[in-house]
Amino acid sequence: MPRIDVTSVLVDDQDRALDFYTRVLGFQPKLDIPVGDYRWLTVVSAQAPDGPQLLLEPDAHPAAKPFKAALVADGMPYTTFTVDDVRVEADRLRGLGVRLVQEPADMGPVVTAVIDDTCGNLIMLSSPTGA
Repeated sequence: MPRIDVTSVLVDDQDRALDFYTRVLGFQPKLDIPVGDYRWLTVVSAQAPDGPQLLLEPDAHPAAKPFKAALVADGMPYTTFTVDDVRVEADRLRGLGVRLVQEPADMGPVVTAVIDDTCGNLIMLSSPTGA
């Protein structure tokens, strides 16, 4: 049966993405391998360093930038990360200067918020209702 080992987020600047996803969101660097003009650059959750990797993939493909721009224009997050408490995390991120596109909101069984990752994506944060 398949399992998720690596998934990606398309970024417009790998260095800025690495800074945001590690220093701001708290992921840990996993792999940083030069591949031509770019890098195979992954991060992992500090709680699961051997778990799934997030590839900070360059958005160099011609379809990537229009795709990302369309998602942002429609307010659609590229991916979702689970946190223990969205409201607490939103306050922490706001204190670090992160732009919240959607303030924490109850959405049935979850509370969500949406942030700007500074690399061309909207990212949803989610936690179970009542967290």
